[in-house]
Amino acid sequence: MIKAGIIGATGYAGGELVRLLLNHKEAEIAWYGSRSYVDQRYSSVYQNMFQIVDAKCLDDNMEQLAKEVDVIFTATPQGLCASLINEGILSQAKVIDLSADFRIKDRKTYEQWYNLEHKAPQFIEEAVYGLCEINREDIKKARLIANPGCYPTCSTLSIYPLLKEGIIDGNTVIIDAKSGTSGAGRSAKVANLYCEVNENIKAYGVATHRHTPEIEEQLGYAAGYPIHINFTPHLVPMNRGILVTAYASLKKEVTYEEVKAIYDAYYGKEQFVRVLDKDVCPETKWVEGSNYVDVNFKLDPRTNRVIMMGAMDNLVKGAAGQAVQNMNLMFGFAENEGLQGVPMFP
Repeated sequence: MIKAGIIGATGYAGGELVRLLLNHKEAEIAWYGSRSYVDQRYSSVYQNMFQIVDAKCLDDNMEQLAKEVDVIFTATPQGLCASLINEGILSQAKVIDLSADFRIKDRKTYEQWYNLEHKAPQFIEEAVYGLCEINREDIKKARLIANPGCYPTCSTLSIYPLLKEGIIDGNTVIIDAKSGTSGAGRSAKVANLYCEVNENIKAYGVATHRHTPEIEEQLGYAAGYPIHINFTPHLVPMNRGILVTAYASLKKEVTYEEVKAIYDAYYGKEQFVRVLDKDVCPETKWVEGSNYVDVNFKLDPRTNRVIMMGAMDNLVKGAAGQAVQNMNLMFGFAENEGLQGVPMFP
């Protein structure tokens, strides 16, 4: 049994981490960190934890936390983890950061897109990008994990096989993505009020969304050359879920069977990536509350393009579930431990 500490335990991703870890056979939560609710009972913040979690919220003292736990999850805004982490902490505990602080290898790119000075550039190269289906072996040996963003996870897993196999031109990729409102976090914002979101759908961060360079970097690794994409996210009035529809030009003529074989070769043995049957489009309702990603594709001979689709729960595979999956790999547990919940419906 290992001990886990969470900094940012009262945000949406942090709350999901708590829910998943409470059902984990190999881990126990020793630290519910929340700067906003210090000394308040965790169950007073999330009433669903009444008579389940009796602990009080603690602060974000990562130095002290590292002495008490084996793994630290930082479910915090960008910049906080980088401002706290140091060699002493990493020598005592493994760290899984759910922010963007260590996802992007080029410091200047991070600082440009996030408008922040990076406080711990010495750890950028060491950090392993925690997309388990692609970087599994590196994750097993890591002490610092950059947990991928929600949009990049769904986008990369949907596109990766065809780009890696040279079937599509990476610089023709266009990604149209839609997310539930929990992706914007739990802090109060006018744009996320019920009357602002309900009965509405809108694009945001058009040509400027901060996940763009993360997606480009990961797709560039797959392609073997620099990638530039158009990425447009949209906010939809639902709590959870991400749907990605991506388009790219084909580099050669292929059949359905050939493309399906590629997806099956990459994901056929992956528990959490499900390649759907022909003409079945991914839907967020079939992955809600789970660590699954449903992917599929459609060839369009008329335009010489392929449409690649993916759906997942932004709080699970897009955040907390992937973090737990990373923890399982780092500590040698079964990769699906604590993550075997069946998607919820309705």
